[in-house]
Amino acid sequence: MSAPDATAAEHELQQLRAELARSQQQVADMAAAQEEFLRAVSHDLRAPLRHITSYGKLVREVLGDLPAEVQAAEPLREARDFLGTMEQSARRMALMLDGLLALSRAGRAPLHPQLVDLAAAVDQARAALPAAQASQAAAVQWTLPGGLPAVQADPALLHELLVQVLGNALKFSQRPAAPAPHITVRAVPAERGAGWAAWEVQDQGAGFDPARAAGLFGVFHRLHRETEFDGVGAGLAVCRAIAQRHGAHISATAAPGQGCTVRVEWPAAAGGD
Repeated sequence: MSAPDATAAEHELQQLRAELARSQQQVADMAAAQEEFLRAVSHDLRAPLRHITSYGKLVREVLGDLPAEVQAAEPLREARDFLGTMEQSARRMALMLDGLLALSRAGRAPLHPQLVDLAAAVDQARAALPAAQASQAAAVQWTLPGGLPAVQADPALLHELLVQVLGNALKFSQRPAAPAPHITVRAVPAERGAGWAAWEVQDQGAGFDPARAAGLFGVFHRLHRETEFDGVGAGLAVCRAIAQRHGAHISATAAPGQGCTVRVEWPAAAGGD
């Protein structure tokens, strides 16, 4: 290659690198703007939501002070039903805002990857389940065979992912007249080959129809009615965000009434299996 040709090729390569850098910066700026939007929306809607919940309680107190014959009237009973729906919707909105904040934190938190013992992380996540779930967990049969791998992860974010996944397995296993829940956490072969660690969390709970699973890891996506299971459908979106920040992959398979299996493939610890 002649000197002019080499110079032209080098110049073109520099232009391509500059264009790539600009594209990467644009993607980063868009992601930052989205995260800032989530944070702002979650924060700024708190004040009007507090007014709704506070004044709802005041309205209920005012209605309670009315004479007994007025309270027994059908219009007032209907008004109380409307008020109950309003209060329930306000509580749901508060949970949705909590979900948006959690999603924003998962995307913005500084990433400090280090060697993490997955078996110990699972034990810590079980111990950190919310109080309502922790009381249910006493009746759960946990199967935790050995061999869970070590992974490269930010400990705090991996902990949040495990709490969400284990909490979901426990929640959807709580069904009327169902046997004691059985949840298994086990290592499995990584489909992506060397350099990856894989594990599954399997329950025997309600499961879901695979035909309705599109967008399962999207924010506020639910496959069950609110009257069946609580929650607003933000937990798996947070898990996906955490996995993506680590270059990991998370997926779920299920069948109605036959439980769900959440599979995670994660960059393995250096020198690990």
